[in-house]
Amino acid sequence: MSARPWLATLLLVVGVMLLRPDPPSSAAAPDVTQQVTTTLDDQTELSVTVYNSDIALVRDVRALRLAGGVGHLQFMDIAATVNPATVHFRSLTEPSRVRVLEQNYEYDLLEPDKLLRKYVGREVTLVRNRQEGGTTRQEEVKATLLSYNAAPVWKIGDEIVTGMGADHIRFPELPDSLYSRPTLIWTVQNDGAAAHRVEASYLAGKLAWNADYVLTVARDDTRAGLNGWVTITNGSGTAFRNARLQLVAGDLNRVRQQLGRQQDVSYRAAPAVAEAQMTEEAFAEYHLYTLGRKTTINNNQTKQVSLLESAGVPVVKRYVVHGQSHYYHNAQHPGAPIRDLVQVFYQFKNEKTGGLGVPMPAGIVRVYQEDSTGGVQFVGEDRITHTPKDETLNLKIGNAFDVVCERNQTDFEKVAGNVYEFEYEITLRNHKATAVQVEVNEPIGGTWRMVRASHDWTKTSAWASQFQVPVAAGGTAVLKYRVRVTY
Repeated sequence: MSARPWLATLLLVVGVMLLRPDPPSSAAAPDVTQQVTTTLDDQTELSVTVYNSDIALVRDVRALRLAGGVGHLQFMDIAATVNPATVHFRSLTEPSRVRVLEQNYEYDLLEPDKLLRKYVGREVTLVRNRQEGGTTRQEEVKATLLSYNAAPVWKIGDEIVTGMGADHIRFPELPDSLYSRPTLIWTVQNDGAAAHRVEASYLAGKLAWNADYVLTVARDDTRAGLNGWVTITNGSGTAFRNARLQLVAGDLNRVRQQLGRQQDVSYRAAPAVAEAQMTEEAFAEYHLYTLGRKTTINNNQTKQVSLLESAGVPVVKRYVVHGQSHYYHNAQHPGAPIRDLVQVFYQFKNEKTGGLGVPMPAGIVRVYQEDSTGGVQFVGEDRITHTPKDETLNLKIGNAFDVVCERNQTDFEKVAGNVYEFEYEITLRNHKATAVQVEVNEPIGGTWRMVRASHDWTKTSAWASQFQVPVAAGGTAVLKYRVRVTY
């Protein structure tokens, strides 16, 4: 009896299914149709925003061509200090038609030692110089690098050789895994046109800036000129050519990652302001300074850019004595007065009427003054914090040479159980050819009231009083005061 027809049909179908190839998996890697490399030659726009916390935001725009489908884009000439976690890529021409499928940051840079290690298992040419008859002849040997741990192990012919030196080594080609400079590589899918303007933005380290100021004071100590400079340092490993430069002043909160990991910050720069000089604007809780022209910042370069300039800033010269509680007793020399330092300050206000009135980033102010011949001499420096407009700055330039202060406690009396009276005498001697006024700030503890004083005074805080003491040229002034203190 013959086999049933339905059974034969079933066996035929199963056989066909077993022979049919599997359909392509949806998870399979897409076919790469192209590889495009872009360098600084393609760059059309560059913006660098430098923060005063050793980071910068780089926005790099380039014009290039992408074939349709999936391809690799090698984005070269980026900062070596790039934080890959902060990289953002997009097409400015057709943002919705170009997608990033994968991103890699290649920092395995081309170096002789790395190049040799990449050739383990491959053949190279060892070249050695030989001296024969007063001339140098090159001897070439083909060798296969078997391993490179502490030192290379070669196979030359049928022999294994170690300790063989070479004057230089010739390699047939450059391995794909080594790059001559830091490179970002994207796998992108282009469903649009071929020509694109693309933008890559990222945060990079070892870019920083700080402010420096020069205050030139006139001979009469009443007016000064102030120049502000921005000093930018670039240690990022790449040059920024013809870039729009912006600076952000302020104290940014940054997330500190574990040791050895990159830092990630998510903020973007405000758009640049096109002006002919450095302009300033409020930006979030910071201040943004924009250079009105493009500039180039080379790698390992320190560049200075003018920030502000004013020729008629009103200044006041201050002589200040700060008393301290331990000055009231002289254990080493009982009965002898104690010498105080007379500190010298230049004070001015950051206001528009004085030619300023712009936020001043933190930095060092170096003070110069004209001498009798018209030359300018350095007289001191001080550091300022971020200073908003309409705030007053006090710059300490040093201690007075010709103004001397001595203090002595002349009386101590117990009035009641916890009530005491103290009396002090402060002598000021002025050896200068001009009169000065000395500001004396005295700390007073407990609950106190002034019993008597030889000069006008002001209660500047709960535990301090201030006296303004004029001292004539070549003269002496004595400040006396008595306080009652309840503890």
